[in-house]
Amino acid sequence: MAEGYKVVSELLRSPWRVRALLVVEQKKARWKALLQEATDKAEVFVLSEAQWDKLSQDVNPEGIMAVAEPAFLPDLSHLPREGHILLAYGINNPNNLGALLRTAHWFGFGAILLSDNSVDFTNPKVVRTSMGSLFHLSVMPDLDFSIAIGELKERFFLVAGHTRDGAAPHSCSRRIALLMGSESHGLPDSLLEWADERWRIPGAGGAESLSLPQAAAIMMYEAVRQPV
Repeated sequence: MAEGYKVVSELLRSPWRVRALLVVEQKKARWKALLQEATDKAEVFVLSEAQWDKLSQDVNPEGIMAVAEPAFLPDLSHLPREGHILLAYGINNPNNLGALLRTAHWFGFGAILLSDNSVDFTNPKVVRTSMGSLFHLSVMPDLDFSIAIGELKERFFLVAGHTRDGAAPHSCSRRIALLMGSESHGLPDSLLEWADERWRIPGAGGAESLSLPQAAAIMMYEAVRQPV
């Protein structure tokens, strides 16, 4: 389910298959242009307000929603041939995962690999927080990282985010697979041992740590930044 104008618009411009467009009766006229543009992609259903209230996740709904079929990578051999990728391990907070997806899209990390103990990437909160970026990324869910990382290291420089140990984030000449753990538990030692390099973000204040989306954004920025 994708709800809201921004999210639905991004969905319609993406490779995902749109199964249906839903609009609440009272706001049908408002979305007339969008519905006309999308008639060749999906059937449109007009819902009563009572029907809409049973489906909507938004506090202040805009009255437009879509049902979509996810597009995801079948296996690791189908990863993009260029650019960096993000590995997200044990991310159970849907808002954190959505923010990671939006940040990855901004910085050109074209593929997202999710461990088998992470939240479902089609969770409505993930979709909403990603603001449509999810639909433009190659996603592979439910991976056993202890197996997948061994294959990835043949093609990528594996960087693991860490709160206390490692070098400051920096640009790299090689393709990076950035491995991030959950905000609460971080990464297990069994995965950290695979890393070619660990990155930590130096801080000058007294806060215990950055949030996961904040830390990931800084690391992605530094990874793609051209050295002066």
